[in-house]
Amino acid sequence: MLLSIVWDVSPAMFHFPDWMPLLGGREVRWYGMLFAASFVVGYFIVQRMFHREGIKQEVLDELSTWMLIATVVGARLGHCFFYEPAYYLANPIEILKVWEGGLASHGAAIAIIIALYFFSKKHKKPFIWILDRIVVVVALAGFFIRMGNLFNSEIFGHATSMPWGFQFIRAAEPELRADPRHPTQIYEGLFYLGSFIFLMFSYFRNGIGEKRPGFLFGWFLILIFGTRFFVEFLKEPQVAFESTMTLNMGQWLSIPFTIAGILILLVPEKFGIKKAK
Repeated sequence: MLLSIVWDVSPAMFHFPDWMPLLGGREVRWYGMLFAASFVVGYFIVQRMFHREGIKQEVLDELSTWMLIATVVGARLGHCFFYEPAYYLANPIEILKVWEGGLASHGAAIAIIIALYFFSKKHKKPFIWILDRIVVVVALAGFFIRMGNLFNSEIFGHATSMPWGFQFIRAAEPELRADPRHPTQIYEGLFYLGSFIFLMFSYFRNGIGEKRPGFLFGWFLILIFGTRFFVEFLKEPQVAFESTMTLNMGQWLSIPFTIAGILILLVPEKFGIKKAK
């Protein structure tokens, strides 16, 4: 216990004064600000990409709208139907209460891919072209979101005796507050940040996004979901039924994404990906 890090940080970034109309007493949370920051920073990175390739600003603005809607809707539905389907099917109105928590990255990934497919059709661009560019900023968004989870004292790991273990004083479950635990939010976040740096370097310095269609998307799937698969071994179950599973829901959902990434790199032609001329 003496070697652990006591994490007693408030999830609220700040509160509005009580005297302010409409906003008085309300709080702004770190998670929400980091989530928003992922879109703002991502917007400017993609703007630089599009400027480099001569794509109009209006296309980026439309893409940003599609991405925001797909991320929120997909992440929410993913949590509801992957992790607690019985509850949400019996209480469908609860699905709309996003502010109460419950978002799943696998659901967001599926929704983003679907949205980008229709976006690519509308703008007559190869599907893999838009995927290769968007995954660069999605990897960075994963870093921001995991830091938000850290501030919320959620999605952490099993008890550990390692000196970097975090004692999550504000954990929602009282029985999990006493022992130091693996800060799996930091583990994942750092891997996602490293993935972002690799993907961005590959795009801007090596021009791989143009030379090898599918390279960035394939590596994104391998790095992000491969990391997720292994880190899940250290995590506490998110829902009760996972306690009886050899592999938890997050791992089962990560396997097809990881395999898809490997196949895209090895046999891109099987996915209709043509080599750049």
